[in-house]
Amino acid sequence: MIDQGFVCHNCGQRHEGLPFSYGAPAPAYWRDDLNSDERSVLEDEICIIQAQHYFVRARLVIPVLDADADFEWGVWVSLSGTNFSRMLDLWTAPGREQEPAYFGWLSTELTAYPIETLNLKTEVHTEQVGTRPHIVIEPTDHPLAVEQRSGISVKRVQEIAELLLHPEN
Repeated sequence: MIDQGFVCHNCGQRHEGLPFSYGAPAPAYWRDDLNSDERSVLEDEICIIQAQHYFVRARLVIPVLDADADFEWGVWVSLSGTNFSRMLDLWTAPGREQEPAYFGWLSTELTAYPIETLNLKTEVHTEQVGTRPHIVIEPTDHPLAVEQRSGISVKRVQEIAELLLHPEN
């Protein structure tokens, strides 16, 4: 979070700090009743649904052109069973960042965008041990893909904060 506060256009109140990251606690496909399903697991970094669908938590980084920090969405991405197993095999392996990118589907709905973000095509890039993977959205004209390629302003970061603080507006 950046220390600068802002006056919200929606409520007129001053909010302390401008968050430069938001995260989803689970993939969009997770349901509470899956907690009792022995074939399903939701952990901090991985998720398996009914032993058929595999997800990893990742970072979607967007450059902020007029700030010293990037904006990050904490998202979930689905992987094939083969790629998920490979990622787990390398989870603690030094040099894993040399692994080629995996194909994945964005599995988080980001409500700050006017067009659905669920199931956008991504590349999942493994990072050094201890760092979450990052994703690159397929270069399309989707607003999220455009922002990731072109960057955003601090003003846009504030717009996102306002949208997420007041989703009813």
